[in-house]
Amino acid sequence: MSEAVPITLACLDLAGTTVADGDTVEAAFAEAIATLGIVSGTASYDRALARFRDTRGGSKIEVFRSLFDEPRAQAAHLAFEHSYHELIDRRGLKPVPGADEALARLRGAGVRVCLLTGFGRGTQARILDTLGWWDRADLTLSPEDVPRGRPWPDLVLTAALRLGVDDVRNIAVCGDTAADMLSGRRSGASIVAGVLTGAHDHERLLTAGATHVLPSVAALPDLVLRTPAAVDSR
Repeated sequence: MSEAVPITLACLDLAGTTVADGDTVEAAFAEAIATLGIVSGTASYDRALARFRDTRGGSKIEVFRSLFDEPRAQAAHLAFEHSYHELIDRRGLKPVPGADEALARLRGAGVRVCLLTGFGRGTQARILDTLGWWDRADLTLSPEDVPRGRPWPDLVLTAALRLGVDDVRNIAVCGDTAADMLSGRRSGASIVAGVLTGAHDHERLLTAGATHVLPSVAALPDLVLRTPAAVDSR
C-alpha cells in the first residue's frame, strides 16, 4: 500500500496550490488574447476561455499553440507574461495560507521540494522573486526545462532524476488542476494530492486521478509525513 512508502520528494505547483491566485492568471490570459483581437462578448473569446480553463496547470505556451498558429501563439504568450507581471506588480502576490509553513515542515523533515509550474521560466522567477521564495525549494522547474509540460509526467520525472530519487513511489505530487493530477499519476508518484484552493473542484481532481483531495497545501505535510492527522479524503 502507498501508506508504507516513505516520501523523499514533494513536487508542488505554484499558482492556485502554494500561491494564492484569485483571477490573476485568467485576467492575464484575457488581456493576452485581446491583443490578437479576441475580446469578451464574442464566440471566439468564449471558446478560448473554455480551452484555457480546461487546460489549467498545463504549459501556457502549449495552450496558446492549441488556439493559434506559432507566430500568434508566441505573441500571445509574450503578452500573457507581460500582463501577468503587471498584474502581480499592482495586486501583489501572497502564499496560500499555510503554504510557507508546509514547505518549511517538509524540508525540515528531510523531504526535498521541487516547485513546478506551467508558466515560462521568466514568470516563475518573477513569482519566486516577489515572494522571496528561492530558498523554499531544492529545485524549480518550468516547461522550458522539459520536452513536454503537464499533463505529461516530464516535470515530475525530471525532478526525480535531478534530485536522485531512488523510486518514483517515493514522490508526492500536489496541485490544484486535473493536469497536475494526470502528471502525477503518469509519473508513478504514490501520493497525488489535489487541493481545493485553485482552478478545479473535488470531482474534477478525483476524475483526473487524485489519490487524495485536501482543503489546501497546508494539509500536505500531515499526509506526506504519515502523521495521525493525515486523512484520505477521497
